[in-house]
Amino acid sequence: MSSTKGMASGHQVREDLSAVALRTRARVTRRLIPFLMFVYWLAYIDRANLGVAKLQMQGELGFTDAIIGLGAGIFFLGYLLLDVPGSLIVERWSARKWIAGIMISWGVIATLMGFVAMPAFHFAQPVTQFYILRLLLGTAEAGFFPGVIVYLAHWYRPEDRPRAKAYFMITQPLAVALGIPISRWILENVGWSGLPGWRWVFILEGILPVAMGIVTLWYLTDRPHTARWLPEDEKRWLLAELEADEARKTSDRHVSVMDALRYPQTFLLIAVFFFIVTGNQALIFFLPSITDNMKGMPVAIRTLAAGLPYACSALGILLNGIWAQRTGELRWHTALPVLATGVSLGLVVLAGGNLWLQMALFCLAGFTSQAYLPAFFTLPTKLLGKSAAATAVGLICLGNLGGLAGPWVFGKLKTVTGTYDAGLWVLAGCMLAAGALATLIRVPGAGQTGSLRPDGIRPIQ
Repeated sequence: MSSTKGMASGHQVREDLSAVALRTRARVTRRLIPFLMFVYWLAYIDRANLGVAKLQMQGELGFTDAIIGLGAGIFFLGYLLLDVPGSLIVERWSARKWIAGIMISWGVIATLMGFVAMPAFHFAQPVTQFYILRLLLGTAEAGFFPGVIVYLAHWYRPEDRPRAKAYFMITQPLAVALGIPISRWILENVGWSGLPGWRWVFILEGILPVAMGIVTLWYLTDRPHTARWLPEDEKRWLLAELEADEARKTSDRHVSVMDALRYPQTFLLIAVFFFIVTGNQALIFFLPSITDNMKGMPVAIRTLAAGLPYACSALGILLNGIWAQRTGELRWHTALPVLATGVSLGLVVLAGGNLWLQMALFCLAGFTSQAYLPAFFTLPTKLLGKSAAATAVGLICLGNLGGLAGPWVFGKLKTVTGTYDAGLWVLAGCMLAAGALATLIRVPGAGQTGSLRPDGIRPIQ
């Protein structure tokens, strides 16, 4: 009889813990993810709106594709400066204050982009002004993405992170898919105070992050133990789960800054990310120009063609993130989408003048081009803990140097050859190289969902 009562009692405890787990994960997601998505949406628009503004900007200022490409890439040179410090600041200080400061800074600089070459803005030649502001914008935004990746590790267990990061990262393509039409509408319809539309693209899309930076100081919470919006039972469950994960990494000695520097996988991840960013960033900045050059299609269709691949990207990120969480497999959920993107971009060139087929292939490339993100950026916090994971995230983001190389090489090839074909072949090669390197990633326990049951309860050992 007592044995039966004990079994019943144990079953009840498991049911109670399962309910707490589900409630906690849902509450954390509702509280954090929509807000972080909106903030990242603003960041990505201010980074990528150059691809639309250039359609008028080049004619007024006389900038070539090579100048625009270098300016787009210089953003990532500034981006390198605070990748590692930014992720460590979030780990050791305050995500809330750091993210707020970043938003206010980049909003001000993004707004100033609208004043390039104006009479009152004459500290240098227009090209130099353009380069300096893009460099400063990259520096201002640098700590945001790696900081959020580390911040999410403070709120989600490793097995929950792929899906959480999928929700957050679909913002990248959505920002392009929704941001391009918004930027294009401003470009063609806003001309207040006699200023051309391209200037208002930068001004209007730069003001909002400043206001949201102030909101961030009030809204975000640094760690679960200080979350007043989290009930005590949910707080206890989450803290226990996170502490258990950190204890495992501590026992493996994968928690210090030097652990990340000594870990060979860190440098493999940097190389993978470099080639991916080289391909993706060039495509983001020049796709509006490529589609605008499809003269056999109406303007509305060309505008749709520039944004539709990134709507497909959002679906790819979400599906691959959910699939990666269910299988626990991170390596192949990184490698296969990237390899598929390289193949699709090569086929775009081979499709020649078949505009509808090229548009379909761009959508296919869009579907896979960023699908790797949730699995890939779960790897550092899966392999390492505390300062080591934060350092690894920052180091991996050094691969953003590809954001300097890709747009510059693509723009240079367009200027020299007069077509986009050579640049697309380079992008295809970069994605194939990234996918091949990603197959070499080794994850402990790969292919397993880990020691947790689907309801989030650790089995009794």
